[in-house]
Amino acid sequence: MECKKHLFSIDDHVTYLNTGYMSPSMKAMDEAGRLAVNRKSKPYLFTTEDFFNPAMEVKKLFSRLIHAPSYNQIALIPSVSYGLASITRNITLLPYEEVLVVEDQFPSNIYPWTRLLDGDTARLKIIGPDSIQRGKSWNKNILHSINEKTKVVALPHVHWSEGIIYDLVAIRKKCDEMDARLIIDGTQSVGALPFSVQDIRPDALICAGYKWLMGPYSLGCAYYSEKWNDGIPIEENWSHRKDSDAFSKLTDYQDAYRPGAARYSVGESSNFVLLPMMQMALNTLMEWGPKNVQSYCRGLSKDVWESLPEIGFTPPDEGAASHLFGIKIPDDVDINTLSAFLRNENIYVSMRGRYIRVSPWIVNEQKDLLKLKDTLVRFTKDVMS
Repeated sequence: MECKKHLFSIDDHVTYLNTGYMSPSMKAMDEAGRLAVNRKSKPYLFTTEDFFNPAMEVKKLFSRLIHAPSYNQIALIPSVSYGLASITRNITLLPYEEVLVVEDQFPSNIYPWTRLLDGDTARLKIIGPDSIQRGKSWNKNILHSINEKTKVVALPHVHWSEGIIYDLVAIRKKCDEMDARLIIDGTQSVGALPFSVQDIRPDALICAGYKWLMGPYSLGCAYYSEKWNDGIPIEENWSHRKDSDAFSKLTDYQDAYRPGAARYSVGESSNFVLLPMMQMALNTLMEWGPKNVQSYCRGLSKDVWESLPEIGFTPPDEGAASHLFGIKIPDDVDINTLSAFLRNENIYVSMRGRYIRVSPWIVNEQKDLLKLKDTLVRFTKDVMS
């Protein structure tokens, strides 16, 4: 791949290394959104097909992206918390059963489980890494902690602050042995890192759309395995019922839902503005390929971080992804001071705990990462000396 910055509207003076916070939108996607907004001025041009076909096309694209067996197992959601609420709506835990999560996990994949556990945090099993070889030890500790009490393993594919990649194939195998369900938050991975439903076999994969899927805010995609096909949704929307595309028969009320996971889509999921934008984004991602995106990001960091320990910063863990990783900040550095220093240089990253979360993408070149490293060197000399 080559740098795609020309497809976006990022200012030349800006070094944007923060796609993990929010992806920039392509110029073409912006135009698709403008055209979609303008359509509402002539509502008489909308047809029955407009309520269903665009949503179906987005589901098909997302199912291809993650190698799902059928687009019927895809739901359209407004957020990760919404997608997970459909899961917790359909799980009952016995008093001794546990939900396993990872340390410092993003809260949208914590709060639904604490609600399900009715505040019993003793049954929320939080697994962290060792102090060295964090990625390798973290995966080992997860596998060791899944036991006969484990009902659910709910974790990301990539940790949102450190970028550690979890070995989901091995974790799936251990879940099978213990009859536990595997629920994945793919928000910080899908689109930039290959993900295969065929290989990992998650019970559910929930993704916000505005990061690595390059889509608009408030529209995401979720895969639910066939285990959930008879579940109860968190809302009863008319368009998700069988034969809902026959407008003249909508008062012939139906008990049956549309096939697969359609019942778990948010109401008004035929969003006439957001769907064309998401369709544009997913089509582009399919052309690029997550494997190529990850390879491109890997090349950006080659030989960049080796000198960081000389100035007190810890390089990314070897188990971290190439599109998102954490640089550990020295204990004597004030994070707010460091953040302001970087922002003054027009370098955009995220501070997550004691980490600088760096998330390069196809809008970057290696010079952007070198600028970040050189700026950290200057920070230690100008501010910390």
